[in-house]
Amino acid sequence: MIPTKNKHIIEWVDKIAKLTKPDNIIWIDGSEAQLEELRKEAMSTGELIKLNEEKLPNCYLHRSALNDVARVEDRTFICTKNKEDAGPTNNWMDPNEMYEKLHKLYDGSMKGRTMYVLPYSMGVIGSPFAKYGIEITDSIYVVVSMAIMTRMSKDVYDALGDSDDFVKGLHSKAQLDADNRYIVHFPEDNTIMSVNSGYGGNVLLGKKCFALRIASYLGRQENWMAEHMLILGVEFPDGNIQYISAAFPSACGKTNLAMLIPPKIYTEKGYKVWCVGDDIAWLRIGEDGRLWAINPENGFFGVAPGTNAKSNPNALASTKSDSIFTNVVLNLDDNTVWWEGLDKNPPKNAINWKGEKWNPDDGEVGANPNSRFTSPAKNCPCISKEFDNPAGVPISAIIFGGRRAKTTPLVYQSKDWNHGVFVGSIMCSETTAAATGAVGVVRRDPMAMLPFCGYNMADYWQHWINMGNNIKNPPKIFNVNWFRTDDEGNFIWPGFGENMRVLDWILARCNDELDAVESPIGYIPKSDDIKLEGSGVTKDVLEELLYVDKDLWREEVANIKEFYSQFGDKVPDVLLEELKELENGLK
Repeated sequence: MIPTKNKHIIEWVDKIAKLTKPDNIIWIDGSEAQLEELRKEAMSTGELIKLNEEKLPNCYLHRSALNDVARVEDRTFICTKNKEDAGPTNNWMDPNEMYEKLHKLYDGSMKGRTMYVLPYSMGVIGSPFAKYGIEITDSIYVVVSMAIMTRMSKDVYDALGDSDDFVKGLHSKAQLDADNRYIVHFPEDNTIMSVNSGYGGNVLLGKKCFALRIASYLGRQENWMAEHMLILGVEFPDGNIQYISAAFPSACGKTNLAMLIPPKIYTEKGYKVWCVGDDIAWLRIGEDGRLWAINPENGFFGVAPGTNAKSNPNALASTKSDSIFTNVVLNLDDNTVWWEGLDKNPPKNAINWKGEKWNPDDGEVGANPNSRFTSPAKNCPCISKEFDNPAGVPISAIIFGGRRAKTTPLVYQSKDWNHGVFVGSIMCSETTAAATGAVGVVRRDPMAMLPFCGYNMADYWQHWINMGNNIKNPPKIFNVNWFRTDDEGNFIWPGFGENMRVLDWILARCNDELDAVESPIGYIPKSDDIKLEGSGVTKDVLEELLYVDKDLWREEVANIKEFYSQFGDKVPDVLLEELKELENGLK
């Protein structure tokens, strides 16, 4: 029985069924009973492996195809009528040409399979922030993962009524053919199409596809922002909580910061940190003139390797029930999972991520470097009580960050909103295994949005500037770098929970409680104003961490000019003025 009378949904599902030719259609209602049936079916085919019910209740292992283990940026497209609207950093094809190409790949792609129709909400259903999607898929893995990652419910149909304002998502595993793998966004049509992949980042269409690429396009049309940002709350000893959103490229400690546990010197005084979101923030201007944010997701899609009881106990705790692990090691002795960096005791009797017998002494990794856990946000011990607040939380500070060995100081503050947009636009970091391609290469990644912006990046910067003009009480904008190294290449800032010391300074600046030192790049902390007690960091080391090397920044200016040049005359004048001011300040 079709659970909705919405003719736009019914006609679209009918059209896709005629194209993909599934053997049957199941309309997903989000109920636990229906999901349990699907998990049993996936276990019978090997798509899911049930794990130890005592140690990991309601947890499963999934393996993707060997050629399908990460996002594929070279196969990800933004298809707009005008190429310039997609911009130079997105792959583009004419929408009609791409639809024709995709239709051939989808033709009969679900023969012998079941088509699942998933209604889901990004954000709390009924929230002023909420946006709705319908994903059609032939993968049970997608259904049960979207049940964790989004608010998947038949209530979405009631929220939509007879509206056509929903994002259409079509996914088919098809043949898992890497040469014909496409992840395509049609922002002007509110449509996402994914074919020949089974990896989460390419097929859980509520994630980067909707929550960033399509949502960033919608945000520009509707005067809000979709950002690749965590959201955390710092609770002070008096119970007051202030919220920060922060953008980092992959492998820069984003999840660790989102779930930070403050050092003892802070916890003893009563400080706490609460996680609202670890990856994506949607921001709107509130009636009070401040910027308010929600996490549109309902779960975590985290990188497993390196996650352990020391690096991120809260993330690890989140995986202990109701989770799906992808491409990790299966420990045959107790039917649990393992990955590199979990502990120093790799299982001796195990199956690796490829499904082969694995011996840790052979020198090959057991878990794929981009292996994942998909876990409910509610499992996180430090999840904020505002997580389900439909109004979101007010943002005091925005942080940009990256991995720089020498150039960028531990922390600095932008001079104002427009300078902060400039700081975000020049972000850069080293590449990681989260995207296919070379590892360890420095690349520009403005606002950590380069792979996720659904339109021209230069227009996106202009949207930030326009938003700033409309926010009466804007957050202050900062940049951090936890990864400064000494001459031997060792990190000189301890990172992890110690980053609380920097957050403390940032919020003190937001509350106008501390002065700072003006430099050509922005405001730098006075070395006495970052609390070092118990950190193991000396004042001399802190001064090294805060040092601005003008020679390196002059090189940086040349690199920024080169990066901006690809956007031609679309780069906002405001940013070019900020660049000129930086260059003059360094003379």
